[in-house]
Amino acid sequence: MLEAFLTHEFWLSLEYLPIAEQIGATWWFPLINSLHVLAISFMLGALLMLDLRIAGLAATRYSVDDLAKDFLPWIWFSFVIACLTGTGLFITRASAHMLNPAFQWKMLLMVIAAANMMMFHWLSLRHRRSQQPSVNVPALLKWSAVLSLIIWAGVMLAGRWVGHIV
Repeated sequence: MLEAFLTHEFWLSLEYLPIAEQIGATWWFPLINSLHVLAISFMLGALLMLDLRIAGLAATRYSVDDLAKDFLPWIWFSFVIACLTGTGLFITRASAHMLNPAFQWKMLLMVIAAANMMMFHWLSLRHRRSQQPSVNVPALLKWSAVLSLIIWAGVMLAGRWVGHIV
């Protein structure tokens, strides 16, 4: 069943879309690739600062809420740009990417990162409802932040390998 999904003709049909052909055959590809890397860099820079604060490893003079207000817009905006540019890169070789183990790992880790993020938001909402001003970040939230950093490092490593595994 998984093999049928990975080898479905839909993935090949994406490569023949006019936009995919335009991206793959012109200067659009290096431009989109560069924008993808920049978006990821902005996202991970902001995420690193926020996760390190939540984990209690950096910027402990600042409240998590203040840093979240500053960094979450950067994280989300950069993430959206990274997804859009990543989609543009993906469609140029969709059928090959679907069979690429590095791409498969990248997508799996992104799903895990999303699940971790949903769990984090659920836990942080519970924490904020019961929070006293002097209460520290709960250990589970700290571990979620550390896990976020590890998962995103894995996404980046897998993404870097996508172009090297054919």
